[in-house]
Amino acid sequence: MDEDRFNIELRKFLKEVGVTSQREIERVARDGQVKGGTLKLRMTLTAENAPLEHVVERTISLGDDTTS
Repeated sequence: MDEDRFNIELRKFLKEVGVTSQREIERVARDGQVKGGTLKLRMTLTAENAPLEHVVERTISLGDDTTS
């Protein structure tokens, strides 16, 4: 395995995932499509040709708290 090439390809993939995911999350929040003041997120990473399933879950606030 070419470690340098693998690292570059992995970083490209992660950058694309991060940028496009952020855009989609911002879009639903901006369009008022979120019920309540929090967004419950789940990202599942799988691979078709490897035994990979990695799940990350997070609840984030939309920052609508006007008491601060």
